Amino acid sequence: MKITIANLYYDLLNLYGDSGNIKALVKNLENQNIKVNVLNLSINDELDFEKYDFVYIGSGTENNQKLALSHLMKYKDEITKYIENNKFLFVTGNSIELFGKQIIDNDKINCLNIFNYESIKQEKRIVKECTLKCDFIKTYIIGFENHDCIIDSNKYNPMFKDKNNIKEGIHYKNFYATYLLGPILIRNTDLLKYIITKLIIEKDKNFKFKKFDFSLEEKAYNNYIKCMSKE
Repeated sequence: MKITIANLYYDLLNLYGDSGNIKALVKNLENQNIKVNVLNLSINDELDFEKYDFVYIGSGTENNQKLALSHLMKYKDEITKYIENNKFLFVTGNSIELFGKQIIDNDKINCLNIFNYESIKQEKRIVKECTLKCDFIKTYIIGFENHDCIIDSNKYNPMFKDKNNIKEGIHYKNFYATYLLGPILIRNTDLLKYIITKLIIEKDKNFKFKKFDFSLEEKAYNNYIKCMSKE
């Protein structure tokens, strides 16, 4: 089996060690004896979504976000088809804003309009560590937020919820989008295992899995949970 990962805007949208998510995917897919082809693509490249099994887009500065958006706008129909066909698209940080209708600041920036939400600039930046719940993962999800917009995701299934049942992110088919940075897949190995398992089964329902080894990552996760419980 071979899996092709498109790491979009690797040079523009890669804050907070987001590239670690790609490394985690590659390492654990290869541990399952799967060949992995990572395509690092940016605004000077032509995109062909029919060739990708998994697309990843990380977080960036506002200027880099706009550069990526300008390039992505040419592929709106292809991206919509990709999502509707249950292909995997994983989005972190402020790149979640690209898939809504608009980013509203002093001006309105038109986005892909694949999902019917707006990203509204806030006076006070949201910066915090998070411990969230997830419907498809039993363990808590941990991560870090640093953004100055909020989205109204109430129309969609959230990716996560906090202890007050406030929604975070969007989960639609195999589209996963969250403001959490981190890198989230290294910090949350149950989520990583979930994504990898689904990705492989989409290619081969009868795949024989090897045991996952997340001993070091789980130790870091458990230490974090223990520290948070003391606060």
